[in-house]
Amino acid sequence: MSKAATSFVLIAALSGVLMALSLAVARHGYPFGMVGVRRLDEIAAAQNFFPIAAIYFFSAMLMMLLPLKAAGFVLVNAADALMWTAIALLAAIVGCVLARWAFGQTSILRNLLDWRFLFPLAIVGCHLGLNTLRRNVLLRSLAFAGFAVLTLACLFWNFRLA
Repeated sequence: MSKAATSFVLIAALSGVLMALSLAVARHGYPFGMVGVRRLDEIAAAQNFFPIAAIYFFSAMLMMLLPLKAAGFVLVNAADALMWTAIALLAAIVGCVLARWAFGQTSILRNLLDWRFLFPLAIVGCHLGLNTLRRNVLLRSLAFAGFAVLTLACLFWNFRLA
């Protein structure tokens, strides 16, 4: 957990510095500053978590079903990487928003209240609890069903609230 928090803070700081640099260059009238802002904004979007969450929950579903050695292979080569991707993407979003806030866009902080940011938190929470879920056969069966529902929801549901 400490490594995840440290990575989150460092990536947020690095992306914030890059966004601040791009905003400063754009503020001085250079058009390529907006190119950097647009590029950071493209990756810093909450809807990017849907496919990552679908793949993560599918790999978690497989880990509940597979024998220990195969589940370990999926954990090391898929689930870990997806969890770190979710942390990095969320940190990049937070860094970009904080940089915009520092440049006077005070209403931008409202973007962090988007409900879709629950997906990276769910990925990290599930990842931290995977070991507990695999210990008990009943929990493993319930987790398999839950991960299947989450995978299908992230893949096929449009998540429009209105």
